[in-house]
Amino acid sequence: MSDVLGLVLPFFGLILLGFFVARITRQPVGALGWMNTFIVYVALPALFFQLLAKTPFERLAEWTFILGAILSTYTIFLIMFAGSMLFAGRNIAESTIKSLAASYGNIGYMGPGLALLVFGPEAAVPVALIFCFENIIHFAVAPMMMALSGGEKNTPLQLAYGVIRKIVLHPFIIATAFGVAAAYFHVRPPLPVERLLEYLSAAAAPCALFAMGVTLALRPLKRVPRELGPIAFLKLILHPLVCYVVLSWVGNFSEIWLFSAVLLAALPTATNVFVLAQQYHVWVERASASILLTTCISVATVTGLLYLIKSGMLPPDLFP
Repeated sequence: MSDVLGLVLPFFGLILLGFFVARITRQPVGALGWMNTFIVYVALPALFFQLLAKTPFERLAEWTFILGAILSTYTIFLIMFAGSMLFAGRNIAESTIKSLAASYGNIGYMGPGLALLVFGPEAAVPVALIFCFENIIHFAVAPMMMALSGGEKNTPLQLAYGVIRKIVLHPFIIATAFGVAAAYFHVRPPLPVERLLEYLSAAAAPCALFAMGVTLALRPLKRVPRELGPIAFLKLILHPLVCYVVLSWVGNFSEIWLFSAVLLAALPTATNVFVLAQQYHVWVERASASILLTTCISVATVTGLLYLIKSGMLPPDLFP
């Protein structure tokens, strides 16, 4: 257990450090803008590119793995969506944000840093694949559901253009595409560029976690949503369990690939859920509360999951 705590406490400590620094210094939320720009447009793309470019191309075409991970995520999405529609009124827009809160994990800021810390460089490929393809689906599902709710005023053509533009121009997805191309054509950047990528990659996880802590501190918790219980259970407990069962069932993946996917499924609600709630003016304050509280609870649930993995209590394949 001490080994697990040694991995997890510095990781969550960076989030806590960002939280307390933001509380002490009282900087406005706009002051975080350039750090977020550095993380999203420079550091994390450099990390994804560097790790993917060094991976044999044949390992990047695990479609069964990708589909299994997406199936797990959207099983949770559908459970929350159906429950919200049945018991909280037939509000498609609100149910969509709740469902994203229950299924859309913080796989961008928290995923790469934690998975690489726990499992090493071999975790980079499954993390990048899950991040890339799940975000493509999320970018499509959110505007589609808002259009069905009547909250999206664009024409179908404008809607499709907006979705494609978000996917094609997202810096993580661009970096992933370049990384895959570099792996396919066996391209290696010149030594100065390689060193620059190494510097940027090393900064990605600490900066992302610190910025996440700052973001949580600047987003005050005014109201705890009654849906938090189901959202926290679905996101932190059921999602990794479903992911574990589905991936064990659909394929024979390596231990690191399987557990990397399960770890990503166990992460708390992504900050992008709050961004989407603000964009569509739906469930904004409670989306913020869901992110803060699932992040706090995940300190215990993620630590417990890693203990099960590291101690060997969780077998690497449920259906050997």
